[in-house]
Amino acid sequence: MWVILGVVAIVVTCINLYMFALGKDYKLFMALALSFTALTLCAEYSLVSDWVEVKDWAAIEDVVPGMEMALWFLTIVSILINLAPVFLEKKVRNNKLVSHH
Repeated sequence: MWVILGVVAIVVTCINLYMFALGKDYKLFMALALSFTALTLCAEYSLVSDWVEVKDWAAIEDVVPGMEMALWFLTIVSILINLAPVFLEKKVRNNKLVSHH
């Protein structure tokens, strides 16, 4: 499940950036991308929870340490990429205001 949610988050992030590049309203796709990122994290947590319930310590020991770093990194990257259009839009708006004076 986490793979599907992660892929959807990536696809919606690409749509977010594409819509911004076209000059269209991208905010819904930004919200969807960040939401699917959060759902991916929840699905990962559920997977680990299932391993704990069945006491699959080998899976936990093998996967969780590396998964932790990957999830932190990918979540931060997702946030930065999805918020980039907001900051770029503000920068463009501020540059237009400055150039008119």
